[in-house]
Amino acid sequence: MSLQFGVGVPQGGMMQLASIKDPVEAYEAMTRVAQTADELGFASVWLSDQFQTMPQPVQEVTFECWTTISALARDTKRVRIGSLITCPTYRNPALLAKMASTVDVLSHGRLTLGLGTGGWNERQDRAYGYDAVDAPARLRHLREAIQVMLNMWTQDEAVFEGEYYHLRGAINQPKGVQKPHIPLLIAGGGEKVTLKLVAQYADACHIGGDVPTLQHKLAILKQHCKAVGRDYESIHRIASAFCSIGETHEQAMARIPEVFLGFLRQVGINTTTLIGSPATIREGLAALEAAGVQEVLLLFPDALQLDSLHLFAKAFI
Repeated sequence: MSLQFGVGVPQGGMMQLASIKDPVEAYEAMTRVAQTADELGFASVWLSDQFQTMPQPVQEVTFECWTTISALARDTKRVRIGSLITCPTYRNPALLAKMASTVDVLSHGRLTLGLGTGGWNERQDRAYGYDAVDAPARLRHLREAIQVMLNMWTQDEAVFEGEYYHLRGAINQPKGVQKPHIPLLIAGGGEKVTLKLVAQYADACHIGGDVPTLQHKLAILKQHCKAVGRDYESIHRIASAFCSIGETHEQAMARIPEVFLGFLRQVGINTTTLIGSPATIREGLAALEAAGVQEVLLLFPDALQLDSLHLFAKAFI
């Protein structure tokens, strides 16, 4: 098995930090997860661009994505750090490119910037005063944001004129450490636009869904790559999986807090839900690899206890 593995950092958006009342201790507990993933040999850690808890907003700690990424850039040493996903309508993409360039230097070249259309959390957008943007407009925002950031990372004085964004000689120094630029991940499975943007611009992609869906979406991506003259194998392919690992299935189920059980009941259990012993999870990982996935972003419901990370690493890393 040649899969790589990432870890979703528990920022609090799914109530993972609700039991910790001191926000400083909540931050330190979250950071220990990233540091443990770093020490155990996981390939990456990921943060979501989420401002408050979901599905219902409540008064619980939810750490902001980019300030947390900046801190983890210094609190870890080896592991790659990524955003999954950053919504371009939340921050001007020229500013976001500048932020990412700074973080890439802070991390000594370990950042992956993940972009998507956003728009799925309308309640959050309204709460924070972001204007409603329909799906076609979000895709146009995404396309322009990609071009803006690539220009900021590659041009001495970036220039861009679009419908939403305008650059008129913007200087971005330092541009980051990685060459030719910071890796850009595009998330989403839209077959006509999003996956075409992946083929045109992305260094990596993140696609959701069960194994048959992943197989189908990656086949579409391969077609888009052929159409634009892109090497499909040059795109790093990532999928997420909920993971609860134990010596037995019963032990793995016992590790899942009630809030996550409710989420699983809502979204359903499918082939990207990995629950059980290492042998059971190995079968699920093999199916993901056979579908064309190269890296699995693991969402551990009990990540704060760290035991699952150790058990998974012992079995698979």
